[in-house]
Amino acid sequence: MSRRAIATTALLTTILTAGAFAQRGPAPTRPPLFFSEAWKALPAAVDDHGEWPASQAGVSNPNLVLSLYGPSGKDITLVAVRGNADVYPLNLWTGVTTSPIGATLRDKENYVDLSNPLSKIRWTIRTSGFHQIRPLLKLADGTYIVADHVTGPVFDFIQADISLADCRWMKVDPARMVTVGNMIDKPDLTKVDEVGFADLMPGSGHGNGGYANIAKIEVYGKPVKR
Repeated sequence: MSRRAIATTALLTTILTAGAFAQRGPAPTRPPLFFSEAWKALPAAVDDHGEWPASQAGVSNPNLVLSLYGPSGKDITLVAVRGNADVYPLNLWTGVTTSPIGATLRDKENYVDLSNPLSKIRWTIRTSGFHQIRPLLKLADGTYIVADHVTGPVFDFIQADISLADCRWMKVDPARMVTVGNMIDKPDLTKVDEVGFADLMPGSGHGNGGYANIAKIEVYGKPVKR
């Protein structure tokens, strides 16, 4: 091959390589941690089962507001650490609920933009029976939606990530915590008001049967000023 041919080939290779990188655009970046919540013990004495009613007083992050949904959302409890915190951490428990329920957290100063394909919810949970936990969102326009992706059943507390880009959604009636309408493939997640979880099965009461424990929730997304 002549020197001219070699030079031409090298030039074309350089141009094609540069074009390929240009088409790729900037490398994707993960959105920041928007909030983290792991609850806090209350000064009042626990009941006979080592629990308190779930309330704003049990939220450790002063910027977050807790909301409870469903006919028996008020029956969600905050369960104290039992033994070692790495084995049984402080958690919200759905065992004595008698209906589908939900719980969300709202940042006082910001909405969160979860439209980035790398936005996610990371939580530490365990479940009993056939219970599963799924993302619950309240959008800025007041619409509540629940996802098809779930965590559980899991016997031990595990940390799990939910990639929101992989989820399909349905509207949910927050008073009854039942789904309504049809599946929504691409809801507008650029301005989300509240983020939390839904358990669409009633609890079985104390003892083995059916419930969920939610020990920690982290949300990764871009803050949007209210």
